[in-house]
Amino acid sequence: MSFRSVFVAVVIAFALIISAFLINRARPKLETQQPTADFVRASGRCAECHARLQYAVVHEYEMSEHAKKGVNCLDCHQPAPGQKKVDHHGFVISAHLTAGNCRSCHEGEYQEFLRSRHAAPSWAAVHGEKGLTPEEVAFSEKYQPGGTKRPPNPLTLPEGHPAVTAGCEKCHAIGKPNDDGTIGTCTECHSRHTGSVALARLPSTCGQCHMGPDHSQLEIYTESRHGVMFAAQRNLLNLNAPPDSLTTRDMFVPTCATCHMSGINGLKVTHDPSERLSWYLAAAVSTKRPNYLQAQANMKQVCEQCHTSALVNRVYTQAEQVIENTNQKILAAKEIVDELHKDGTLTGPPFTHTIDFTYFNMWHYDGRTSKHGAFMGGADFVQWHGNYELLSKTVELKEEAAELRREHARK
Repeated sequence: MSFRSVFVAVVIAFALIISAFLINRARPKLETQQPTADFVRASGRCAECHARLQYAVVHEYEMSEHAKKGVNCLDCHQPAPGQKKVDHHGFVISAHLTAGNCRSCHEGEYQEFLRSRHAAPSWAAVHGEKGLTPEEVAFSEKYQPGGTKRPPNPLTLPEGHPAVTAGCEKCHAIGKPNDDGTIGTCTECHSRHTGSVALARLPSTCGQCHMGPDHSQLEIYTESRHGVMFAAQRNLLNLNAPPDSLTTRDMFVPTCATCHMSGINGLKVTHDPSERLSWYLAAAVSTKRPNYLQAQANMKQVCEQCHTSALVNRVYTQAEQVIENTNQKILAAKEIVDELHKDGTLTGPPFTHTIDFTYFNMWHYDGRTSKHGAFMGGADFVQWHGNYELLSKTVELKEEAAELRREHARK
């Protein structure tokens, strides 16, 4: 055999080896690495397809606590009672996951969620009782009086269906009624495939909805001492600590969840933030909640894990003074508007006159901002974004009322 023939054969063989290596490297690891028995049990045939089609889904699941505890794909995706079933490559799965799938293991958390304003009242804040059964309304009203038994939001009609679907519902769907008879979905806070506790503890997770001029909790938190410390020391916190053993060594700087839901240092964990809320701060004129005394005691217990009772009591006293002061300003504005309606000066549907928006902005934006800022340590929101705006809009409201009376007199 000639040298040339040997050389060509070697080159061809080398090229085949390199080609095989490149092709093999492009294949999914699931095909190139023998899966362990644990991996097969945990993900089975589901991962064979989804590792190629949506690898992130498989990777997220691999990192989750569910995977560590042997909960596999079908444990979550199997149809819960009342859910539509579909055949998926030989497996019968649910067409749409809801809280009904999570409750099979987390019934206690689901029942707490049902009692909260995150459930039916959240949906009703946009759509009223539409889509909710009488039983769901009655259950919710038992724990959140007036939160669910209400008409649709008057802004939904003038703003239009696209704005409601792409805007309002993106947050308020946390309490959307499902076809299987359940309410909402847990993955709004925990994400679908990581089921993450750490994600639910992040201020930015709550801030997906609790932000903006009508409920600026994220902005207030970010400005507050708590928010500044979190930004500086986040990498020192143990956001993944188990809820039932969370301590101030894990979370020595609080996030939204620490104060409103977590069971820090042995305190009770809850999926109903109302258990620690003593006032209806979102209302035009704030009143005490039915559980005022117990809720305040619950929240103060959390505060006192880091602060003295004297400081905590001072914050509450000052905040309640802000509530009273804000209520007085809103009631004075309401009286002006009510008088216009009473004597026939102001007529027509809601949000058809400038003064409608002025009054609405006063309580829905500025009043809420002032009250939330007082409880959450946001001084700028109490004053410039709250009381200054209330003062300014009071002047506007009085001028608009006078102009309406002049127009009415000319008719």
